[in-house]
Amino acid sequence: MKRAVQRDRPCTGANFLVSFGRADAHAESAGFSEVIFPTFTVEAEQNAPAPSLVLKRGTSGGLDLYAWWDKARRGKTPQRRTVKVELLAEDRRTVVLTWRFFNARPLSLAYSPLNALEGAVVIETLELAFERMEMT
Repeated sequence: MKRAVQRDRPCTGANFLVSFGRADAHAESAGFSEVIFPTFTVEAEQNAPAPSLVLKRGTSGGLDLYAWWDKARRGKTPQRRTVKVELLAEDRRTVVLTWRFFNARPLSLAYSPLNALEGAVVIETLELAFERMEMT
């Protein structure tokens, strides 16, 4: 297992990869544009919502996230996955930090509005529940 890389200067948040433990992180379907981490706390408050991980990407016609979410929606047990987020150095080869979210499952799937006047990229947003997180 690779360990975190100590650097002399802070990393930018622009270079990262997301993988679902089965697909190649370099695959086109894994091209996420934003990762929103939850606040990691020592103790969860009672009645507080469980933390969730939010992943966003431009929609390109792939149905992989929809299919995973759809199984959960239909009450079928979706395959739980280990979601890995790797922060990359500027060379896009060196992994600086890795977050692993174990037993992740879909909670919600959303799409940005369609607006003919703006012509913006349609963003697909997947919210995931997970059991635990580890960093290396």
